[in-house]
Amino acid sequence: MISDTRVVAIGGGTGLSTMLKGLKLHTHNITAVVTVADDGGSSGMLRSDLGMLAPGDIRNCVSALAEVDPVMGELLNFRFRDGHLKGHSLGNLFLAALNETSSSFDEAVKKFSRLAGVVGTVYPVTNDAVTISALMEDGSVINGESNIGVHHDGGVNRIERLMINPDKPRPVEGVIRAIEKADIIVLGPGSLYTSIIPNLLVDGVADAIKRSKAVKIYVCNIMSQAGETENYTANDHLSAIERHSYEGIADIVIANNAVIPEGLKERYAAEHAYEVEIDAGRILKRSKLVQGNLLLIRNDRIRHNFSRLARTIMRLGSDINYFENK
Repeated sequence: MISDTRVVAIGGGTGLSTMLKGLKLHTHNITAVVTVADDGGSSGMLRSDLGMLAPGDIRNCVSALAEVDPVMGELLNFRFRDGHLKGHSLGNLFLAALNETSSSFDEAVKKFSRLAGVVGTVYPVTNDAVTISALMEDGSVINGESNIGVHHDGGVNRIERLMINPDKPRPVEGVIRAIEKADIIVLGPGSLYTSIIPNLLVDGVADAIKRSKAVKIYVCNIMSQAGETENYTANDHLSAIERHSYEGIADIVIANNAVIPEGLKERYAAEHAYEVEIDAGRILKRSKLVQGNLLLIRNDRIRHNFSRLARTIMRLGSDINYFENK
């Protein structure tokens, strides 16, 4: 049964778009607030060539919420393998064309969403051409979203603070209102410093989350991420979000506790990625903690089971103590 629960999901990357596939099975009143700080791959090339905002994460979310023929869904994500278009996805190019004929990027996203038959609303968090930088513990600075995840130091020199340029970019009209009116606000899953936190640095977003009476949920990543969260526990993830917003931003933290096969953990370790430790005692000092089997293994990659995750989110939204009563 489809409810009228108002869900706002904030983030970017494959984590957000995967979760949206599950949420749309429960409510059509979904708003995705998506980062536009990406400067690598197809998005980076289009930003450089056309001066537009990063379309990749937007495209993924539109595709996830689209109610179209499966063939059309595949076309939106089709990526050219050869020639001058190598590396570009058709959906990114389509959005680039719409951007050229629109007064703003968010208007182009609205057109794209309409043509794709999107359930709910997809917003770029800002129309400003933002870039991000990471201030490290040793005082050095890494500039650019695509460079933040490629430095490997074993987690010794951590990210101290994420910075955004221009400072306090303006939110797209509708973003703040959607957050304030939400019944459930979800942060993550997704890259901590390059998908989730950039949204919180846009002017007014963190304040709107604080004002909102919604149930606020953080979905912790199952694995750490090289260059971003090496050696991070679940509480370290939450603390980083709080440093860039406010303490107590999450009423609930959702974390996977299913056992990951040893062989798969070894393959991830070769990529400097490790299972995130759930340090429950530290989290429970300020947030509720819900653990469960949320693991999905597909093509030897670890993902959240979007169906189970969505059911968990919706149950918590209707009763914050639901899992404590089981």
